[in-house]
Amino acid sequence: MHVSYSVFLSNIAGFLGSYYLVIAMMNGIATVYCWKRLGRVGLAVLWMAVAGLFVVLSPLAYSGNPSLVSVISLPVGVRALIDQWLANAVVYAVGTTAFLTTVFIFRRFFCHPVVAWLGLNSALLFMGISMTDQQFAAIVTKPDNVPIVAMVFLLGFFNWVAMSRAIKNDDRKEQGLGPLEKEDDEKILVWPDLVYTEMICMVVLTAILILWGIGLRAPLEEPASSVKTPNPSKAPWYFLGLQEMLVYFDPWMAGVVLPSLVVFGLMAIPYIDFNKSGNGYYTINERKFSYLIFQFGFLELWVTLIVLGTFLRGPNWNLFGPYEVWDAHKVVVLNNVDLSQYFWNVGLGRALPKAPPDAETITKLGWIIYRELPGILLTAGYFIVLPPVMALTVFRKFFLRMGFIRFMVLSNLLLFMGLLPMKMVLRWTFNLKYIISIPEYLLNL
Repeated sequence: MHVSYSVFLSNIAGFLGSYYLVIAMMNGIATVYCWKRLGRVGLAVLWMAVAGLFVVLSPLAYSGNPSLVSVISLPVGVRALIDQWLANAVVYAVGTTAFLTTVFIFRRFFCHPVVAWLGLNSALLFMGISMTDQQFAAIVTKPDNVPIVAMVFLLGFFNWVAMSRAIKNDDRKEQGLGPLEKEDDEKILVWPDLVYTEMICMVVLTAILILWGIGLRAPLEEPASSVKTPNPSKAPWYFLGLQEMLVYFDPWMAGVVLPSLVVFGLMAIPYIDFNKSGNGYYTINERKFSYLIFQFGFLELWVTLIVLGTFLRGPNWNLFGPYEVWDAHKVVVLNNVDLSQYFWNVGLGRALPKAPPDAETITKLGWIIYRELPGILLTAGYFIVLPPVMALTVFRKFFLRMGFIRFMVLSNLLLFMGLLPMKMVLRWTFNLKYIISIPEYLLNL
């Protein structure tokens, strides 16, 4: 239940004011570093100005006064527009894909330290001004969701580190130099060097977890009851991607087949990877195909699903904007239709083929296959026809270097990977439920 807005602001004022002060201190450290260490006076002035901005925002947040806080809040119209965009699954998917594609294409620009630091400050500023919204704050400050917020920022940081390192190595490769990792190949002893470092990390992480446990209330709820379930009932964050996949696939596919193929694909990498470049150092140009496939599979088909399930999936598993109140009575009119219904009912204007009531099991099975023949032919064409087409066209070099068996493994793994976004798009645009629907034998695809 939501408290009044003034009470909400008074409760969050201390945290939000301190939040802005911490960001100001962070930029203050950057100012000193650029001035003293790098000798970049212009950058030092820039970060000092950014630090001053957050210092000004801090007392406004500390005040808890609605009239003052409104100065550092997003306008209602902007929040409504963001809700309208992000509550639309197609816009969310296309937007995240476009963003990741843009970052990859212009990676040299985004990996520039000044641009990356400005991007981090912009993200933190957006987080702060969004925290003045009661619904947004309730979502991101929920103890279950705080690690996900931290994960998003950490993921961005480590991707930036890896991409920046890869760009430097690619530039060095063009200059005829070895990778940066080659210059730092001094061997060290496991004891005491490695063990000593690991012990320090263990102590620091233990202290962080203790402070975390003290600062955040453990998200423990009342004992489970079959007559009272949470709405929405969500899996742990690391299973939210699978839970989101259950929207588009049958449980046997989303919960067993696809996760198993992910594990199998990771195990198969050493056997199907014929490119030996890039082993032991960061690079993009030397392993562009592998890099793009991994980034798409990990970021777009896993991380974005976790973010979607954590922050945008509300009661009844409906999509809500980040500033939209989670109304359990929200009704989204959907009429999910199987491919066989599209083919027979809509396309041919006929009823679905059905076996006579007194038909034998074999006859009923034949009628089921006849009914689902469009989906069966489409699926067979997807997995049988496309691999040879891939081998003869865009993946011809792969086929020649890998051979038949390894290429078939690679192509089928890629086709299964592409199955998820295609099924998602078909559900969003045509309300397509199943391509093959055989509920008589619990076989749906």
